[in-house]
Amino acid sequence: MLDWSTATPAIGAAFLASLVEVVEAFTIVLVVATLRGWKPAVLGTGAALATLGAVVLVLGPLLDRVPLHALQLVIGVLLLLFGIGWLRKASLRAAGVIPLHDENAIFAQETAELSEAVRRQQTSQDWIAGIAAYKAVLLEGLEVIFIVIAVGAGRELLWPASLGALAACALVLVVGVIAHRPLSRVPENTLKFGVGVMLSAFGVFWTGEGLGVDWPGQDLALFVFAAVFLLAGLMFARMVRQPVPEVVQ
Repeated sequence: MLDWSTATPAIGAAFLASLVEVVEAFTIVLVVATLRGWKPAVLGTGAALATLGAVVLVLGPLLDRVPLHALQLVIGVLLLLFGIGWLRKASLRAAGVIPLHDENAIFAQETAELSEAVRRQQTSQDWIAGIAAYKAVLLEGLEVIFIVIAVGAGRELLWPASLGALAACALVLVVGVIAHRPLSRVPENTLKFGVGVMLSAFGVFWTGEGLGVDWPGQDLALFVFAAVFLLAGLMFARMVRQPVPEVVQ
């Protein structure tokens, strides 16, 4: 019987984290489709998805052979580091220390780089564009797989986490195909802030489980950890916020 008190945060964390990664991959694929047509974009994406499928087939049986507590401990530590990294960058962006992630700017930059790569060839070759799509989907897809495994492993939540990731992929695909332009209106930094909070909370939870800690409230402790990381992230952003320069009259 699925415990929705744990499954819901797992689905939410996998959905939001995957949404960020898929938006970034879609931007590159759209660059390829815009410059060289949909054929190399689709072929590169399809090859990357096939590679990711092979990775899942290899990792699946291996996870079953790892002792539960060891799996929870390793994934918990990695997830905590991963989540804190996201939360730190999102806080710095919110504070104005580093610039916000701009999909339109990335689209323009990738377009210029791919155009230059194609121009350097004696004959224009679609394989260059296909490789660009392949690399983007593969790299972002590997992060999605890691997130799904990290969130879902240890409590038999791989299927709920996978559903969250697939829902994010479907949403970006549908909206992206309809809009046919970079999804710059997605509040990516806000999503990364929330994902950093949730992944960090899962990281603490799984690490404790791996060490044999009996958390008070069991799965409800996840919400307490999330609240702590949310407050810490907001306080950090406030502490390092860059002052707005005064306008001289």
